[in-house]
Amino acid sequence: MPRPTRAALGLALLASLASAPALAGPQEDARAQNAVRVLTDIQAIPESAIPDKLFDEARAVIVIPDAMKLGLVVGGRRGHGLLSVKAADGTWSNPAFVTLTGGSIGLQAGVQSADIVLVFRSDRGLDSIVNGKFTLGADAGVAAGPVGRNASAATDGEMKAEIWSWSRARGLFAGVALDGAVLSIDDAADESAYGRDTTPRMIFESRMPQPPSSAVVGFRDALEEATATARARRADDGAPAAATAVPAAAPVAPVAPPPATTSPAVAEPLPDTTPPPAH
Repeated sequence: MPRPTRAALGLALLASLASAPALAGPQEDARAQNAVRVLTDIQAIPESAIPDKLFDEARAVIVIPDAMKLGLVVGGRRGHGLLSVKAADGTWSNPAFVTLTGGSIGLQAGVQSADIVLVFRSDRGLDSIVNGKFTLGADAGVAAGPVGRNASAATDGEMKAEIWSWSRARGLFAGVALDGAVLSIDDAADESAYGRDTTPRMIFESRMPQPPSSAVVGFRDALEEATATARARRADDGAPAAATAVPAAAPVAPVAPPPATTSPAVAEPLPDTTPPPAH
């Protein structure tokens, strides 16, 4: 039996690679798994959770685990995360990979790692990210997000913000201002997870050249679960309020007795109690 040539072996190897399912690299898988951890952590604690109303109505969510903040007079921030957008039917897209960079100037020193969560309330900021770089606070207003599932999301300053932000350096999540930080698409990570020449729009519309790994899909699934939980809690909380909103029934007027239909009763004579005369 003739031995296969190197060319034949090469063609067979190429064919096997083409037919194999796409798998993100170890860095992308680790990034997705850490993002799921951050999302699970922030929603697991009522005191630090994203309010249910905001989470249910969100247009997009970005989670950046372990963003590093370096400082020595001139500070900087660097992080790698995932971005998913919500479709018109309420379902979440597969995630695109993003980077967060930013600088600050001032008297500072030290190194700090923080988990960051961004919730978008409109599509304007998303279009800027997809089409190029996006600067928080300059291209769209960003505000420190409220914490707690039932936290009010209607303060005057926050209502003007298109993006809400939270951060956890240690302990519970808290609202944080990230003005000046720059978000951009991580094209190299997207191609590693979905195949060559993959664009963010292809990912959001499920037109990727290759399917992602289970770890990357897990981020989308975590968003679906968190959104379903938020909607269920809102429905449960809204049931009593809807019941109390019904106006109370007017008091019932007393009903007059029906008119008499029989003749009035005739008084009977009293019995004669006079003693008989004596004989």
